[in-house]
Amino acid sequence: MRDHYGEIQTLGGDVIAIGTGSVKYAASFVEDEHVPFPVLVDDHSHAAKAAQVKRVNFKTLLFDKRSRDGAKAAQAAGHRVHWPGKRTNQLGATFVIAPGNAVVYEHIDEHTADHAPLDVVIAALGKAAGAAPGRR
Repeated sequence: MRDHYGEIQTLGGDVIAIGTGSVKYAASFVEDEHVPFPVLVDDHSHAAKAAQVKRVNFKTLLFDKRSRDGAKAAQAAGHRVHWPGKRTNQLGATFVIAPGNAVVYEHIDEHTADHAPLDVVIAALGKAAGAAPGRR
């Protein structure tokens, strides 16, 4: 998302990341990764529960081939693994919310290496922006 933030803003969107780490960790993550958008902390899982974001058991976290392969691919691409906070088994999710709080796209991860395809997220954002009043 960071590398496409300008494109997202051009479409009238914004990004808010919600993590499981502490406030100190979030600030370090923003600095280390040069994150240009807000990163909030949900260490008590209120947002994750409200969005029905899944968690995996620790056996799956450690031994799921998809997760291991995803971690290897991320490391090979130069990505660092950051401290995940208290809920190391919390999966992620991506939502595109249009004006009026309409969810126009959602992707709830099935495993640790499962993430919403960025092109699909941007297409959903473009569709939502096109439907917004005052936009083409």
